[in-house]
Amino acid sequence: MTFCIGILLKDGLVAIADTRITTGSECTSARKMYVNNKEKHSLFMMTSGLRSLRDKAITYFEEALSEDDKYYDKMFKAVNVLSQQLRLVAQEDKEVLEESGLNFNIHCLVGGQLEKDETHKLFLVYPQGNWVEITEGTPYHIIGASGYGKPVLDRTLKYTDSIKHALKVAILAFDSTRISSNEVDYPIDLAIYPTNSFEMNEFRLCKEDLSEIAEWWQERLRSSVDEIPASKIEEVLSKIKNASICK
Repeated sequence: MTFCIGILLKDGLVAIADTRITTGSECTSARKMYVNNKEKHSLFMMTSGLRSLRDKAITYFEEALSEDDKYYDKMFKAVNVLSQQLRLVAQEDKEVLEESGLNFNIHCLVGGQLEKDETHKLFLVYPQGNWVEITEGTPYHIIGASGYGKPVLDRTLKYTDSIKHALKVAILAFDSTRISSNEVDYPIDLAIYPTNSFEMNEFRLCKEDLSEIAEWWQERLRSSVDEIPASKIEEVLSKIKNASICK
């Protein structure tokens, strides 16, 4: 399982990817975020799915970018090339994988800004190579374990929020997922992109770096529940015919 989130904001992009790799009963760590950072050319790519598909797709994608870098002056062009590489990998590996009982299940989040983009962009690319652009209406997308972090994102994140606010929310969404899924864990890779900066800032954070935030959030959740007035719960119970079952 994987937790990768890309957030689109008016002021830039925030991306977080966990690093846990589960193979049978073994758990290891490996990078799931790829960053290409050059002059007037900044993008990140995160993947979920089989590790072998991720490694092959990124190798092909990186090679394609290096061969004709000047052509990729807009994000959609780079995403189209990634789509071509995914289809190539599918031609080479999909049949053999399915014969072995494995799914061709790679999903990609690609974000950044290239030379002729008026602003930063964020895309979701499906295993078939087709893609959609993430827009301000729903300014984030998760690939991998998507359910656990959605509540905090849907309740607290807006396109107009600051990068700092989005980073807080993304960390809480990761922490919620980590608590509920033993296949998502530290360390996490983080990318922050302020619009028109053409500089993708990369960081790696370990459990110790975020332990105070996680503990604060846990205690705040518990105290918030305790602060719900007892009278409100009593009103609910009064509407239940067999209220005694809740005593």
